[in-house]
Amino acid sequence: MAAKSIKSLLVAVFSLFMVLGSTVVFAQDTTHHAVTEHHEGETEKLDPAKIIMDHIKDAHEWHFFTAGDFHATIPLPVIVYSPAKGFSVFSSSRFGHEGHREEYNGYKLEEGEISAVDGSKVYDFSITKNVAQMLLALIVLVFLMLGIAKKYKNGLGVTSAPKGWQNAVEPVITFVRDEVAKPNLGKKWKNYLPLLLTIFFFILINNLFGLLPGAANVTGNTAFTIVLGLVAFFVIIFSTNAHFWMHIFWPPGVPFLVKIILIPIELAGVLLIKPAALMIRLFANMVAGHIIILSFISLIFIFGAMAKVAGYGFSPISILFTVFIYFIELLVAFIQAFIFTNLTAVFIGQSMEGGHDDVDGHAEPVII
Repeated sequence: MAAKSIKSLLVAVFSLFMVLGSTVVFAQDTTHHAVTEHHEGETEKLDPAKIIMDHIKDAHEWHFFTAGDFHATIPLPVIVYSPAKGFSVFSSSRFGHEGHREEYNGYKLEEGEISAVDGSKVYDFSITKNVAQMLLALIVLVFLMLGIAKKYKNGLGVTSAPKGWQNAVEPVITFVRDEVAKPNLGKKWKNYLPLLLTIFFFILINNLFGLLPGAANVTGNTAFTIVLGLVAFFVIIFSTNAHFWMHIFWPPGVPFLVKIILIPIELAGVLLIKPAALMIRLFANMVAGHIIILSFISLIFIFGAMAKVAGYGFSPISILFTVFIYFIELLVAFIQAFIFTNLTAVFIGQSMEGGHDDVDGHAEPVII
């Protein structure tokens, strides 16, 4: 009991530390982005919406905080192609820092977008903050799973009890197998379990990374969710059979006039609505959580702009709500990984429905 209490206390302290750390980063970044001098004695008003959007969108550098003239950033590689110049590769530090942007080699960086000074077409293949963090998450995923697979290969967890990360991950793997793959995919669950586990852990790791102060919100990026949705879409399409398409293009037991209306709706559901549901659900939930956390933090500076006493007085309330939402976000990180994986399994199971002996049972209809 004492050990559990200590663990709970450590989790609370760690979460509070992360929130306070993000508050410091936010405060310093607010000073840099939102309070810039135009004339002597005049400053620009605080713009919380712009600050929040700057934090959740992608960038060509990893910016942590600003202290005076010091900018704690990690520059990332810029890879651009122009039909006139060909490929150009250089560091994003060549553009200077936010608020003091410079042109380099005929290119400029404005509002997170790289464009040519002369207005010509530019194709951007740069490694942005989201890409860098996604690659880091991929490395962690591969390292973690290969380590666990090696332990199983050596008999640890087969002839004896699992240990370490293996002990933590094994219940999750069995949960995905028993509660997601088997109920929805029947006899063919083994064929799709590697895909479902990869999707679940890849989304989960990126969700958790996104909660670290200064990290990128990868799963809150539409490009990321679109690619995941397309992967699920192609797997669903290639898992279909003739019986499935016959029901799409000629629903049985339906009057002819109703069929004319129902066919395009069913076709749109397969080709558009289901993939879009996967894409939008993950994106919207992860972005919403980050916006809520940043909004509570920004309230400190909104009240502080009116009166310093109000800013200091509201700080404890803002931090309390932020910690609460942060714990909710930890839960949402797991829930959204599960929902995306489960819906993918459900849609694959529906696409394989044919003869009643194809799979063990039928996936239940899903309201999206």
